[in-house]
Amino acid sequence: MAARTTAQCISRREFTLAAAMAVLSGVAISVTACGGWDSAPPASPSPTSSGTVSTGGDKTGAISANHGHTAVIASAQLGASGGITLNIQGSAGHPHTVALSGAELSSIAGNQRVAKESSNDTGHTHTVTFN
Repeated sequence: MAARTTAQCISRREFTLAAAMAVLSGVAISVTACGGWDSAPPASPSPTSSGTVSTGGDKTGAISANHGHTAVIASAQLGASGGITLNIQGSAGHPHTVALSGAELSSIAGNQRVAKESSNDTGHTHTVTFN
């Protein structure tokens, strides 16, 4: 296989969006190196069979129309009976929050699919899907 040129490589953002969409649709992803790494890239969490990424008990949600947001529920938060408000700003230049009830956290902890709309900040929202 011929080496890829820089113009043929996709950005991390493009890859992350494509990977999230593939995980949600159950498609396998094949990665080819584009170069540019001085050493091996850091290990990333593995998607569970339900589509949510698991990082040692934490749950990471897939975010629609994402542009730098991250939604991670720490394993310690999964048992919060009163619910939580999750800040999903990540590396985006603006915030969003997602309110999750105790019942929704319990469902997520039990690997059931929960989709919630984020707060409306800067004129738009995102749908965050866990599991």
